Formats: sequence, C-alpha cells, structure tokens
Amino acid sequence: MFKKTVLVLAVLLVAAQFIRPAKNLGAVVGPNDLNAKYPVPPAVKTLLARACYDCHSNHTRYPWYAEVQPVGWWLSQHVNDGRRHLNFSEFGAYPEKRAAKKLEQVSDEVDQHTMPLSSYTWVHADARLTSAETKLLVDWADSLHDKINGP
Repeated sequence: MFKKTVLVLAVLLVAAQFIRPAKNLGAVVGPNDLNAKYPVPPAVKTLLARACYDCHSNHTRYPWYAEVQPVGWWLSQHVNDGRRHLNFSEFGAYPEKRAAKKLEQVSDEVDQHTMPLSSYTWVHADARLTSAETKLLVDWADSLHDKINGP
C-alpha cells in the first residue's frame, strides 16, 4: 500500500509540472507606469524596482524555483494578489483619490515593516530595506500623497 501511495504521489507531482500558470512578463515600463504621471526620484525608483516591482508591477523577475510546481502556482497567486492591491505599472491611470489612498498605504506598510513581505525578503536579500531606505520611501510616498491631495 505504501509503495502505491508513493507511486501515485510521484505521478501527480510529475503531471503537475505540465500545468503552468501564466507569467507576469509585461512591459517593464508602460504608458500607465507611475513615472508617466508622477516623476519619481532616481533613488526611489531604484528602491521600488528592487523591493516592490516583482509583486507590484506588470513585470516579475522569476527565480529558478518558479518553474517547479506547486511553487510556481503559489508564486503566481502571490504576484496576482500583489498587483490587485497595488500595481505601479498602472499607477498613472489610477484616479487621484485612489492614487493618494495607495500612497498612504505604501507609507504605512513600509514604515511598519509589513512591506516588503518577510517571506519575500527571506529569499530576496536585496529587497531588505535599511532604516534610511525605509525613511526615503515613506517620505517620498507622503510627499507625493500631499501633492496629489493638495493643500
């Protein structure tokens, strides 16, 4: 019985490798990108690309293990969820009220260290933010929020 169970699990695992989710490989910078409507300082742009864009843009840099199912399914769901909450590739098309709200959330979540997710920074050490980088992102998000909302 044990051998049959192991054999069935092995067959299912191999079969799962042929069921692959669509990848998030859109344009790195498109017409609705954050920078299209709101110029972003180079240092902030670098931080966003390094720590945020894999889950919050239309272009994800996939690690090798994304090719192994069911890990690839989990990553796909995670990226889709991240883009649903905030997509910097579509940020320029957001109505001002929504853009301001998203910037407020960026500020809060980065300041409280809930973003980037610890599960992401555990594997992507380059996405870990220093105190100075956290302050830079928070100050930028707050400043742009105030600019959009007006005085």
